[in-house]
Amino acid sequence: MADAHDHPDIHKYVHPPIIALLYILIAIALGFLKPIGLPVSRLIGNIGFAITCMGFLCGLFAFVEFRKANTTLDPHGAVARVVSSGIYRFSRNPIYLGFLLIVIGLPLYCGSYWGLILAPFFILTMNGLVIEREEAYLEKKFGGTYTAYRSRVRRWL
Repeated sequence: MADAHDHPDIHKYVHPPIIALLYILIAIALGFLKPIGLPVSRLIGNIGFAITCMGFLCGLFAFVEFRKANTTLDPHGAVARVVSSGIYRFSRNPIYLGFLLIVIGLPLYCGSYWGLILAPFFILTMNGLVIEREEAYLEKKFGGTYTAYRSRVRRWL
C-alpha cells in the first residue's frame, strides 16, 4: 500500500471522540428538556457512574495495547500492525465500546435515561462513519491476518 493512501477512508472532519461527546451532550440535554417519566434513583446514578468508569477503562486498556504495539491511535492515520492482544482479544473496537459505555453511563449518572435510548444510534453512526471504513482498510492492508482476527473477535463485544 502506497504511503499517500495508507490510511482508512474516514472523512477528515469525523472524529470518534467528538461523535461520542455530541451523543453524551444530547443525552444530557434531552434529560433536562424532555425528561423520561421514570426517576433516576441514586442506585441507577451509581450504576451509570460504574458504567462510565468501565468505558474509561476500556479506552485506557486499548491505549496501553496500542502503545505496546507501537502503532497509532489516530483513526485517520496509518496503522503499523493488527493489535489482537489484551482487551483486543474480546473486542475489535474497545475504544469505541468505551465511548458507548460512557454515552450510556454518564447521562445516567446525570439523571437521564436518554443515553440508553441514543446508544443504538451511536452504534449505527460509529459503524457507518468509522468502523466499516477502518475494517476495509485493515483487510486491504493486512489481508488474511486481519480476516482471521475478525473471524475470532466480535466488532463490539
